[in-house]
Amino acid sequence: MTERIFVATDVGGTFTDLVCFSESTDSGIQQLKTAKSDTTPPNFEAGVLNVLDKAQVNVHDIDVMAHGTTVVINALTERKGSKTALITSKGFRDILEIGRGNRPDFFNLNYQKPEPYVPRYLRYQIEERISYLGEVQTSLNLDCLPEMLKSMKSEGVEAIAICLLSAYINPDHERAIAAAIANYDDEFEVICSYQVSREWREYERTSTTVLSAYVQPIASRYLENLSLGLKERDFQGQLYVMQSNCGVDTLQAAKQVPITMVESGPASGFWGAAALGKIIGEKNIIALDIGGTTAKCTLINNGEVPISSDYYIERSQTSAGYPIMVPVVDLVEIGNGGGSIAWVDEFSKLHVGPQSAGALPGPVAYGKGGLNITTTDANLALGRINADYFCGGEIKADMQGVESSLQQLADKLSLTPTEVARGVIRIANNNMVNALKLVSINKGHDPRDFTMVAFGGGGAMHACALATELGIKKVIIPATAAVFSAWGMMMSDIRRDRLMTYLCAFDNSKVAAINEQIQQLKNELHDSFIEENMPEERISYQVFGKFRYQNQEHSIEVPMPIELVANEVANVTELFQQMYEKEYTYRLDSAVELVGLHLVGQAEISKIKLSKKKPSGRFLSEAIKGERLVDYALEGAHKAVIYNGDLFEPNMSFSGPAIIEQTGTTIVVHPNQDVNIDDYLNIIITKSE
Repeated sequence: MTERIFVATDVGGTFTDLVCFSESTDSGIQQLKTAKSDTTPPNFEAGVLNVLDKAQVNVHDIDVMAHGTTVVINALTERKGSKTALITSKGFRDILEIGRGNRPDFFNLNYQKPEPYVPRYLRYQIEERISYLGEVQTSLNLDCLPEMLKSMKSEGVEAIAICLLSAYINPDHERAIAAAIANYDDEFEVICSYQVSREWREYERTSTTVLSAYVQPIASRYLENLSLGLKERDFQGQLYVMQSNCGVDTLQAAKQVPITMVESGPASGFWGAAALGKIIGEKNIIALDIGGTTAKCTLINNGEVPISSDYYIERSQTSAGYPIMVPVVDLVEIGNGGGSIAWVDEFSKLHVGPQSAGALPGPVAYGKGGLNITTTDANLALGRINADYFCGGEIKADMQGVESSLQQLADKLSLTPTEVARGVIRIANNNMVNALKLVSINKGHDPRDFTMVAFGGGGAMHACALATELGIKKVIIPATAAVFSAWGMMMSDIRRDRLMTYLCAFDNSKVAAINEQIQQLKNELHDSFIEENMPEERISYQVFGKFRYQNQEHSIEVPMPIELVANEVANVTELFQQMYEKEYTYRLDSAVELVGLHLVGQAEISKIKLSKKKPSGRFLSEAIKGERLVDYALEGAHKAVIYNGDLFEPNMSFSGPAIIEQTGTTIVVHPNQDVNIDDYLNIIITKSE
């Protein structure tokens, strides 16, 4: 008997997750197993190898392995990247500090802009100038380059970002500088802005290039060490790396522009939600991922995950953050997760998050020195989480510590501990509802028309309450909810994006020029695929145009034919009008402009294909663990039936109140809700008729 084995690993801040899918090519029998092990900073590859050992996966037998990581985002947020220098056009040395005037804390007269990742003494200017039309106005002068590089060497610079003013339209000068640096000293990691983005907006493009250079050495070393570690164990399969655009890419491509991995974890989870929806016939989904520190959500309309190049890290109510102009899944993220801390302000008002207890010391229940009540502690106090089966039975919950810390918080508020625990859950839920409204109602979508897919360690604990608040009729908890981001990687194809600014009036006279530009982008992508021996028949393309009303500032991305013809211009224009009206509630009579092109190239790889599970004849009663009193906050305390979710089989059904305990997560089923297990072991929760 021969087997095909697919493995996906996802390196998180606390745990490294694994999903292993095997299928017999003879009998078609499928097996799925999951595992978690501790993440091992700074040698993250060790955690990947550890979880492979824990799952007892023979590396030699793996056919396809997909890998996602938080290494890039952690290096950025923790300021643990490499010392980076910037080379830019003369006169633009301070672009990172000038930034934009979009400060969120507008009335704070003491507001400080975010500190640039490259200090001023490491920002160098070079004489050159290319016009917005791509024409050379001032020739490139490389005479100063040797002295610059000597200075960088003496300062211990590892990475160099090159971003010239008009390189988005003509990158020749950037290429020349990079070539000259390579001839002088090939020890520097060098990245040019045209490799990252071909879009205008010099501040955003400079920021993106700098951040990519900042993480390039650490990401490159990490991916190389992972590859070597696997090869030492005789790995002979295909290794892919998850990107922020919901696709995977080859190891070599990921090493060249690592900033594309900035949100690989959330991207794979949301792509998994879309893929699962297609399998079970749910194309309109609100996807919710709740982890230990944050809750993330996005809206999937007609099976399409939204992708945007308008992405920021560290953006908050008091900071403008840092822009990253690469395709990233369009999501809303808030500081509310299992480790979010409950606290009282000077007005005796209770808050939850965004501060988090993290993995260490973690919630009070971890018994590692945490003193602040978290969302997880409140769920334990209300009986939602089983104190005797905490973290799948791997940790003995410190309930005495939880009760003591909860009492201290209750004393501050002159409430009972139970009332405070209920308040923590309700505030956390309210924060998450607001985030869900941002991706649905605020964008012209009625959440009642969508199904919620909830995953992550905490998603299933809050999903039913959130769905009720928003009028969502159906909640789906995937069979692999606790490691769903890793599962989503196994459903992804190779995806590469090419974006560029291209400004023109959108009318029939411009069709030939637009098609010529699309073809140029297509040729670039095609060549990159063919260089890596990807079969022609597996490659497909999709093109989008960025449109706006004439002289407006921002644009909307609209799907276009891969080859535009004159009689389709009106159809694309009307589609823009419809999408604009949905977003902003009105239309204008102004002319429509094309301001950019976005080409997506996908190469199909071997993905898993799920088969339906066959019942073994197990009875629902065999999955019942007992009963306990559970406080549902708004619905009060009820005696709930406790189920072992790992024993569920297709077609089992029951009604709430209930608690479903699985190895990696707990599912809270409220009163007046019905539960059905589908053919793929997903848990479907609906409101009772």
